[in-house]
Amino acid sequence: MTSRQLDHVSALDGHCDRAWHVAWRCDGKLLASCSGDRTVRLWAVESTTGGWTCAGILEDAQGRTIRACEWSPDGRYLASVSFDATTVIWEKRGSSYEVVASLEGHESEVKSVAWSPSGSYIATCSRDKSVWIWEADADTDFECLSVLHGHTQDVKFVAWHPTEDLLVSTSYDDTIRVWAENEDDWYCKETLNGHKATVWGVAFNSDGTEMASVSDDNDVIIWHYDPNSKEVNEDGSSKQWKPMSTLSGYHERTIFSVDWTKQGDYLVTGAGDNAIRVFQRNHLSSSFDLVIEQKQAHASDINCVRWSSQQWQQDDHGKKSLLLASGGDDALVHIWKFSLP
Repeated sequence: MTSRQLDHVSALDGHCDRAWHVAWRCDGKLLASCSGDRTVRLWAVESTTGGWTCAGILEDAQGRTIRACEWSPDGRYLASVSFDATTVIWEKRGSSYEVVASLEGHESEVKSVAWSPSGSYIATCSRDKSVWIWEADADTDFECLSVLHGHTQDVKFVAWHPTEDLLVSTSYDDTIRVWAENEDDWYCKETLNGHKATVWGVAFNSDGTEMASVSDDNDVIIWHYDPNSKEVNEDGSSKQWKPMSTLSGYHERTIFSVDWTKQGDYLVTGAGDNAIRVFQRNHLSSSFDLVIEQKQAHASDINCVRWSSQQWQQDDHGKKSLLLASGGDDALVHIWKFSLP
C-alpha cells in the first residue's frame, strides 16, 4: 500500500431500498442515483454549506426497481431503466425534470443503459437476453434502430467504446460481446471468453485501447484492443481483444462494478465483500497494483462505483484529488475523495 488516501466525504441518505447505480453528470456537479424504491435521486453540493444534499427526486415514471441511470454526454438528458421493462428519458424543463420519452420493447427487466460518446445512440440490455440500440433523438421519439441477439442468458451491462461506435455487452452466459455497425445493421464482431462466471460490467481507459471486466469469478481481466490484429478466433472473427493481465485474489466475493479514471491509470472496483479497492497501473509489469483497500465501505454489497467526471482537483499544496461515488445494498450512496501523495 502507498500513501494514497481514500477519505470519506459524505453519506447520502434518502433511498429506502438498495442503491443500484450512480452516475455523474458531465460537469461533475450533479450525481444521480437510482434504487429499488423506484426513484432517481439527484445530489449536489449546497452552495452555502458546501455539503452534499438531495437536489431533486425523479419518481412516478417507472413501476418497479430502477436498475440503472446514465446522463447523456452533454448532460441534457438522463435515462433510467427499470425492472418494469421500460427505459425513461428525462429532461430538465424549468426547475424540474420531466419525462420526454418512455421506450418500450424489452420483454423483461432492463438491466443497463449507455449513451454513445457522440450522443447519437442509446443502448439498453435486458433479462430477455437482448440488446437494443435506439436513436438518441427526441425529434424521432428515440426510435429503435436494432435488436441484437447472441447472448444465451440475462444481459447485465452495456458500455460504448470511448472513441469508436463499438458497443460491449456482458452477460450471465459468462461472455462479453463486442458489437459494431455495418451498413445500418449491427452485428457481433467478437465474443470474449475469459471469465468463468457471470460478467457484471466493464470499463474502458480514456483512449479505448484497454478494457477492464469484472465477474462472479472474483477476477478483474484487463483486455488489450488491437483493431489491426491479423489473428482470428475459432469462429473466424478477427481477434482484436486479448486478455493482457488478470487481477486475482484481491476480492473475496463477486465484483459487481469497475471504473477507470479518465486521466491517469487508476481502476476502482466495488464488490460483494462490501469493499472498495483502487488499483494503479504498474508500468514495469504491465499489470496493476492494489493501492487502496477500503473494507466495509458499505454495510452490504457494493453495486456501483464511479469516478467523478470532473478533472483532478489540485489544492494549495499541489496535492491532487478526485471524487468517487459508490452505491450499495445498504441503500446509501457514499462520496469519497481519492488523493495522490
